[in-house]
Amino acid sequence: MTDLASAALTLWGMQGAPCSFVAGRENRVYRVQSDRGDFALRLRRPGLRSAAELRSELDWMAAMGAAGLSVPRPEPSRSGQLLEEVDGHRVDMVSWLDGTPLGKSREALTLPDPEGAYLRLGQEMARLHDACDSFTPPQGFHRIAWDREGLLGEAPLWGRFWENPTLDAETRALLEAFRARAARDLEALQDSLDYGLIHADLVRENVLLDGGTLSLIDFDDGGYGFRLFDVATALLKNRNEPLYEPLTAALLAGYRSQRPLESAQLGLFMALRAATYVGWIVPRMGEDGAAARNARFTEDARALCADYLRHPALS
Repeated sequence: MTDLASAALTLWGMQGAPCSFVAGRENRVYRVQSDRGDFALRLRRPGLRSAAELRSELDWMAAMGAAGLSVPRPEPSRSGQLLEEVDGHRVDMVSWLDGTPLGKSREALTLPDPEGAYLRLGQEMARLHDACDSFTPPQGFHRIAWDREGLLGEAPLWGRFWENPTLDAETRALLEAFRARAARDLEALQDSLDYGLIHADLVRENVLLDGGTLSLIDFDDGGYGFRLFDVATALLKNRNEPLYEPLTAALLAGYRSQRPLESAQLGLFMALRAATYVGWIVPRMGEDGAAARNARFTEDARALCADYLRHPALS
């Protein structure tokens, strides 16, 4: 445990509690065991989110928990704050949720009932969107927007994917053509697409199964966006699964059992989701395994964007 984590624990009255490091990509996360239960202590990465965005994330998760969803619940510090600061680092603490992730990216699913699991995920995603629509954000609420500008504008949330320096000329031209076409199509569609608060990162690792409970964790990238973007995110990493088509059908059926969903534009959002990773990897090229991830992301984007461009343009 670092001195920073130790100092943070004091703010929650948990000094000396067993604390073990569990993750450290975007934020440094520790599991804290205490007589009040287990918690995730999160040391937020400087510069990634503003204080207003972090407080908004915590308020949002608290509201989703109050609506009956199994999500991490913010734990107030001794001073009653959900967000504190230690040596220039913003820190928070949320409840630790037990469970086993749906799986890991790039590894075959080993679920005993994969279609049943994705049916439940679709149901929980729909319940999340319902709860988000019923949520009245407090004054000062601010989260990122996965809208047309956030996905395809001059400064996308995850970077200018079409300028990834590893792209060959043909792939760069393909992604530029996709960006132009997708921007036009989104402009034509945006009034008819379901839009609101979304999780935006429902990959396998962020969905936990614990008996009859399905939990959604890591709202760090959550914000305003198209609901199909959540669906595409949950499906993208399953494209190479032998059961991809049944998994897709199960997720859509689960969603529609709770809430209407028009999925005609799912191909567009699969391509958009794939393209975001081509931008996301650029500032992380120095990390171990980045070259292989970049190659996979580029191949996914190339295939899905090319497939989308083969369809007739929207009038």
